[in-house]
Amino acid sequence: MSGKTVHRVALGIHVGAWAPLGALAWMAWQGHLGPVPVAVVTRLLGRYALTLLLLSLVPTAIRIVFGVTATARFRRPLGLYAFFYALLHVMAFVWLDYRLALDLLIVAVFQSRRELVGLAAFAILTVLAVTSIPSLAKRLGRPWKRIHRSVYPAAFFVVLHAIWNYKELRSWPLFAGAVLLLLLIVRIPPVTSLLRRWRRSE
Repeated sequence: MSGKTVHRVALGIHVGAWAPLGALAWMAWQGHLGPVPVAVVTRLLGRYALTLLLLSLVPTAIRIVFGVTATARFRRPLGLYAFFYALLHVMAFVWLDYRLALDLLIVAVFQSRRELVGLAAFAILTVLAVTSIPSLAKRLGRPWKRIHRSVYPAAFFVVLHAIWNYKELRSWPLFAGAVLLLLLIVRIPPVTSLLRRWRRSE
């Protein structure tokens, strides 16, 4: 992958990551968020976070399947944008939905499996975002890789959070779950070895 291609992909990531927030702001300004705008904002921010989180796992899958290592540099920005939208999602829930009422928030979180797995996912993503600081990552050394493998449990929790957000099954959470499953299958050691042998036989 040439330097020019890398630059274009990086630019596309930044533009693509900010575009949903711009679209959401436009919808709010135009009054197109429906009768319950807070619920729509919270749900869309969560959807953007999950999308970017899944995209942050794609470079590793590309490396395993195709042997392309240049895409690894895109994991960090995609992961940080996923955390950014997850933070906005949590802020919308805490501030817009519950008006910072701590007593109501505690009840809402600990009486709902959906909120509990969402909180667990956000806690993991917060650790990953903090430890993605280059100086801290260098200081952590080898344990850094083990810490950042927890992105897969975080993604699993987010998918569960999305599925439990509805009373019936919806296509988007199921699609996200299917994508995550494929990304996890690629990481299974026998599958990884099989893919490497397939690449060498090409």
